[in-house]
Amino acid sequence: MTDAANVIALDHVGFAVSSLDTAVQFWTEALDFTLERQSEMGGDFLHQVTGVVDPKVRTAIVRAPDGFLVELLEYSTGLQNGTVSDSAGSIGAAHLALTVTDIHAAIARVEAAGWRAKGRPLPIPGGPRMGTLVVYVSGPDHVTIEFMQPSGS
Repeated sequence: MTDAANVIALDHVGFAVSSLDTAVQFWTEALDFTLERQSEMGGDFLHQVTGVVDPKVRTAIVRAPDGFLVELLEYSTGLQNGTVSDSAGSIGAAHLALTVTDIHAAIARVEAAGWRAKGRPLPIPGGPRMGTLVVYVSGPDHVTIEFMQPSGS
């Protein structure tokens, strides 16, 4: 038997994007995140950490209203590395769930920013989150966000 992984917290989530400027604009204007910082890095250190050949990356950290951090990464070799599928059901697909107070207003705001709802908001039919309205939205680079409006909001 091996020792435990010793995970103590969730630090951040990161998304590779085709345009850092466009991504920052979306996360700050459409989702009300705050831009914390931007930087550039590359070289052997980044190659050793990520496994990406000849990596050069521009990064931005944006902060959610509750303090959660999202890292946006624009790799100079991004398009050469390929893109992910637009299907939420693809193996390896991921999404970030955000709690919202008005799911319809959230959808309208992201659609105004060029993203789209993948479906329509529906209440969870059972379990501990019964009644919570949920919907996936997707945009450039096929980043998927789930909006969740708790029942009673």
